[in-house]
Amino acid sequence: MGESNRIFVYPIAFFCPQGHEAHYRWGHPERPERVEVIRRALTDAGLWQVGLQVEPEKIPDEIMQTVHSQELLEAVRNHSERQQDFDLDTYLTKESWRLALNAAGGAAALARAVWGREANVGFALTRPPGHHTTRDQSMGFCLLNNIAIAAETLIQTENANRLAIVDMDVHHGNGTQEFFWKRGDVLFISTHQSPLYPGTGQLNERGSGDGEGATFNLPLPPFSGDQAFHLAYGEIVPALLDHFQPEMIMVSFGFDSHWKDPLANLMVSAHGYGEAIKSLKRWADRNCEGRIAVFLEGGYDLEAAVACGLAVTQALLGMEITDAVGPPPQPESESWLAVLNKAKEIWHI
Repeated sequence: MGESNRIFVYPIAFFCPQGHEAHYRWGHPERPERVEVIRRALTDAGLWQVGLQVEPEKIPDEIMQTVHSQELLEAVRNHSERQQDFDLDTYLTKESWRLALNAAGGAAALARAVWGREANVGFALTRPPGHHTTRDQSMGFCLLNNIAIAAETLIQTENANRLAIVDMDVHHGNGTQEFFWKRGDVLFISTHQSPLYPGTGQLNERGSGDGEGATFNLPLPPFSGDQAFHLAYGEIVPALLDHFQPEMIMVSFGFDSHWKDPLANLMVSAHGYGEAIKSLKRWADRNCEGRIAVFLEGGYDLEAAVACGLAVTQALLGMEITDAVGPPPQPESESWLAVLNKAKEIWHI
């Protein structure tokens, strides 16, 4: 094939939600700056400019109503119109319904760009976040479940048969787990701090029906840090992926596992995040044509946002991982060893 006939593939695809600043509540930790500091850091590093800039797509009703009940969709729209909050944590403004659709549509478009090889990898700065939203309830700062909608888009429109969702937010992705609980076409793996909101994601939660054995949770005690992440993402998660053999890895990326985060204390560094993504990328390169995409969830310290956003993007692009913030000031605990050893025993790893 001649040079002129080669199809150009972007090294990475990005999605940044336009106008997301209109989803805002003064003093709330889920704020527009979370996205803007990452985008600015990637631009300053010259990384944003090399990416395919993805525009959100309209999610067909049949996909949206597969993931969420009609009652939930109407509730989000109505609460937004009235500027009525769901609860103390989950606020809405006049623009929140439109922006939630925008985030879900951007997640789906980015997943499709990576699946179709328009870009090698992808990073969606999805906001509002989504992994706590169940089929019937918005909660935990989340309005629509962006990553579940993106996965369902690939299944219904791109004939994807097996996908993996890996959730590294410090809070368990209860909404994503619930949606795929009885399904065998999506592997759900979560590392998260426990005890912590929302209180789900224990070792014995494994799915049911066709989905039995397709849900894996690693509830890590506080202060687990990089050592736990290294073993989880360097050994346990790749072994689970080996068994399931997904056609693409989709990552719920919350940077609130970082040691500077004000809402948790799992004590992971930005370098630890980068190494985790590097391990997942290595598996994807060997097994599914490099298909991996990252979708933003939580994370509330802006300095950590910059460091983690850069580290994750560098890992996706195969670059050296940098970490201007560095390791936590206090030593990590080793209480996580018992949890990971128990998980390896239960899962025969």
